[in-house]
Amino acid sequence: MTLYEQITSDMKEAMKNHDKERLSTIRLLKSAIDLYKINNKMDRANVEDDVVIEVASKQIKTHKASIQEFSRANRQDLVDGLKKEIEVISKYLPEELSKEEIEKEINAIFDIIKPTGKKDMGKIMKEVSTKLKGRADMSLVSEIVNSKLDA
Repeated sequence: MTLYEQITSDMKEAMKNHDKERLSTIRLLKSAIDLYKINNKMDRANVEDDVVIEVASKQIKTHKASIQEFSRANRQDLVDGLKKEIEVISKYLPEELSKEEIEKEINAIFDIIKPTGKKDMGKIMKEVSTKLKGRADMSLVSEIVNSKLDA
């Protein structure tokens, strides 16, 4: 079963169980995936897991940014709601790597590319993002790469 099929199945289950919060989050994710397919002129029937992971990752990134804004505005009710949504969306992502695992992957890429300075940041990030897509927080990855380039 693909991730997209799993989302559809979970949506039906949430409808049967009258789980409104979960249902609205799954609908939001499914709509974002459908919009991505339309914008990229993809086959609607076939949705690969890569697309689901990419869209879900973007949704989580957007939610995390919103959480920061709502925290500054002292809107804990909205922060709590977004955290619940992130929990539901995260179910469709591969397990996130630990900081040590990320550093190990980055070190391997550094061994291949052998960067000479900050100008190689783009090459490294391109390689890292294809390898760790959906499995690592890219802001953390960028932070690690920057610190390694500064050293």
